[in-house]
Amino acid sequence: MPVTLVLHIPNEEPVAGEVDEMPGPQDTLIVLNNPRRRDGKDIHYLDPEVSTVLFPVNRITLIEVMPGAEEADIIGFVRDE
Repeated sequence: MPVTLVLHIPNEEPVAGEVDEMPGPQDTLIVLNNPRRRDGKDIHYLDPEVSTVLFPVNRITLIEVMPGAEEADIIGFVRDE
């Protein structure tokens, strides 16, 4: 099941996309499918036909894991005021 990640790269807009499996501690590259900006627009430095991009892990400062369909239905922390 694909997992949606948002990669934060220094001096660039965050890049969203899907991975087939989560990167492990031994990985040096992240294979990102369907790369796009967080708002869904194309990335200016990629050709529109590109469907897969390899990012070196040492260039990434933060990886956000977006909730999947099952996790979106789970009720998390609820605060009553």
